[in-house]
Parts: sequence; structure tokens; C-alpha cells
Amino acid sequence: MMMTNLTIFKSKSIAIWALISICCFVNIVHSYFLVIDAHGEECFFERVASGTKMGLTFEVVEGGFLDLDLSIVGPDHKEIHHEERVSSGKYTFAAHMDGDYQYCFGNKMSSMTPKVVMFSMDVEEKAKLDTKDGQHHDSLASASGSSGSSNTNDHNKLEEMVKELTSGLSSVKHEQEYMTVRDRIHRQINDSTNSRVLLWACFEALLLVAITLGQVFYLKRFFEVRRVV
Repeated sequence: MMMTNLTIFKSKSIAIWALISICCFVNIVHSYFLVIDAHGEECFFERVASGTKMGLTFEVVEGGFLDLDLSIVGPDHKEIHHEERVSSGKYTFAAHMDGDYQYCFGNKMSSMTPKVVMFSMDVEEKAKLDTKDGQHHDSLASASGSSGSSNTNDHNKLEEMVKELTSGLSSVKHEQEYMTVRDRIHRQINDSTNSRVLLWACFEALLLVAITLGQVFYLKRFFEVRRVV
């Protein structure tokens, strides 16, 4: 009877741990659409603790040659990452110190064309997760007694599975967003190309008709018999 109760408690604790882990490992993701005017620059700030994993993914969806400048600056005002004239990208890094991290999108190379960019900022709250993990481990250890070591192994395996699942879901979500954006961009390009081809075909047809009528009129006058009275 004692072993049955211990097994039921162990199963319940694993289920509770799964729910807590899923809630903890869900990253904070902010997705935005942004219009950057010509000669302009837009910056965003994210305040995080040291060791927090952050990610930035972006795609230029409209405007000019679909390019812009990107720079990431840390709290110590040192440049972490910089790119020029890029259309899309994905960059992941870990915060090396506490403070505000700055993401800047620049359109200074454009003289008159604004750019529309879609980007998402992914932040994994590592510190908050560690605190909750510690509290939960303590409560489980005091409740389970001698079965604490086996529960810890099960929780570690479950934690790794939740991490992989969260990372996979986040990657799939980002890929779906970018595939949707790329599909819209390619559809706009195809529609523009088709309309230009149609206009050029109509112009060629009108030009051919005009040349044909001109040739008929010229040949008719060439073979026309003129009488002098």
C-alpha cells in the first residue's frame, strides 16, 4: 500500500513538474512590423539580466532593394553585431552583463524609399526559471523523502525534453512567419512582373498593327497610278 501511494505521488509530481516546466520554458517573443523612413533609423531596447539568451530574427518585406543596416549594442555601448545592406537574418547571443541591449535598424543609405521590416525578439528568462526550479526541487525533495534522487533524474530528463520541445516550437513558429512573408513578397514580384509582361505584349501588338497599317498604306500609294491632265 505504501509503494502504491509513493508511485501515485511520483506520477503526480512528474505531471506537475511538466506543467511548471512548460510554463517556465515558454520564451517571451515580441513580433513587430516597422516602417523606416529614408535616412532614418529606429532602435529598440530590451532590459535583461546577465546570462539571458536573446535572439533577433528579421526580414525586409517592402521597399527599394529590400535591404537595411542592423546593429546590436550592449549596455557598455560596445557593438555586439553589425551588418550592412542585408535583407534578412537571424542572430542569437547571451547577455554578458545586466542592462539595456539596443537593436537598431537603419535606412540611411536610401534617399527617398521607406522600408518595411518584420522582426521578432526572443528572450529566454533564465534567472526566473532557475528560481522556480530551485523552489520546486526543494518542495519535491521534502515531500518525497528517500525517492528524491530518482525524482530528480526524471525531472532532469523531463526538463531537457521540454527545452527541446520549446526550442522546436519557437523555430517552427518563426519559419512559418517568414515563409508567409516571403510568399507575400514573391507574389507581389510575380504580379508586378506579369503586369509588366502584359503591358509590353499589348504595346508590341499595337506597334505591330500600326506598322502593318503603315506598310499597307505605303504600298498602296506606291502602286497608285497617277494621271496628269
